Amino acid sequence: MRESRRVIPRRRVLQAGAVALGLPWFESAANSTRRTPLRMLMICQDLGFIPALFSPTGEGRDYKASPYLELLARHRERFTVFSGLSHPEVDGSHKSDQSFLTSAPHPGRLSFRNSISVDQVAASEIGHLTRFPALPLAVNQPKSLSFTQSGVEIPAIESAAALFRKMFLQGDREAVEREVTRLRHRGSVLDAVSRQARDFQSRLGSRDQRRLDQYQTAVRDLENRLADQREWERKPKPQTSLEIPTDPPTKYDYIRKLDLMYRMAGLALETDSTRLVTLFIAGTVTPGLTLPNGKQYPWYHGLTHHSMDEGKLTQLEEIEIEHMSMLGDLLGSLDSVEEEDGTLLDNTMTLYGSNLSDANIHDTRNLPIILAGGGFRHGRHLAYDLDNNTPLCNLYVSMLQRLGVETDQFGSSTATLAEL
Repeated sequence: MRESRRVIPRRRVLQAGAVALGLPWFESAANSTRRTPLRMLMICQDLGFIPALFSPTGEGRDYKASPYLELLARHRERFTVFSGLSHPEVDGSHKSDQSFLTSAPHPGRLSFRNSISVDQVAASEIGHLTRFPALPLAVNQPKSLSFTQSGVEIPAIESAAALFRKMFLQGDREAVEREVTRLRHRGSVLDAVSRQARDFQSRLGSRDQRRLDQYQTAVRDLENRLADQREWERKPKPQTSLEIPTDPPTKYDYIRKLDLMYRMAGLALETDSTRLVTLFIAGTVTPGLTLPNGKQYPWYHGLTHHSMDEGKLTQLEEIEIEHMSMLGDLLGSLDSVEEEDGTLLDNTMTLYGSNLSDANIHDTRNLPIILAGGGFRHGRHLAYDLDNNTPLCNLYVSMLQRLGVETDQFGSSTATLAEL
């Protein structure tokens, strides 16, 4: 699936000496010294974990892994586990998932207005380099973790088959031109709407002026996206010998859907279709599920409200073990792809966590967070104050800086996580 290209060794280019000064700069020579791009994969599982089975003991490199972290033992040197991170003022029970990548406060209030998500901050800097500036994905609910500058939710792709077609299937010339025309028409409609808004802007009060400003910002964002889409539409898509996946038919196929979406996320990053992927795993709306061992479980969300009932806890533990095992498989899959500088895992900051630490009591403090790959110093438990949590956005700023985004602030951040 990677593009085959003959690379001229850098040494040979240098040996040409003065002759090389008179030649144009060849792409194949540039590739011989180019570093592999960094990516970011951010995953939110919306029902948390049983805290006693997730949280490690001890700190630093000598921490004692919890039963769940033992399932990731083969990757121990490739990830960091955190405790004492959360978003200040993000409450709202299950609605807190809206703020997982934004940190916008009080998502449960009627007056709630979201803000830009961290992946979209990154997309504003590097999104133009790939066919898809960012890919918001979801399992079992078309709900996104990604939000624009004005706090508008960017629709998520829930179908693995639809995502595969978007990434790999190229239409014929007529189909491509029809799509370009459609995108151009959508752009012209937005232009007309923007002109109409400007015509009556002076007659609005200050509150409506702010709303109009937010609307116009959203329109400008969309115009830029449409322009980028038109440019990429005529470029050939990467090729693959894989067949289009078949989407499992119901929400009960939760595990199969998640496995497929993990595979699609990996393909998107490996083929450089995008460098930014978010994935929302919606357990809250999952009516029931079947594990690979054939065991069937009732309403997943209901099990998280176990009130310490041993039967429910046992079933919930088995589901959460499957989650951690699948995360281990995902990290292994990324690590199996060799690249110019290490592996795909080495070049992908992979964040896995939840907007809830304990769904039994809807706790949004001390979130379960793991960061793997991406070139950070791993193999440790970074433990922060469990009573006075460090903003999770401090980690996000560190990730943005690692991507090359020049910023020292995002959301509720107060600093970076220098320990990384």
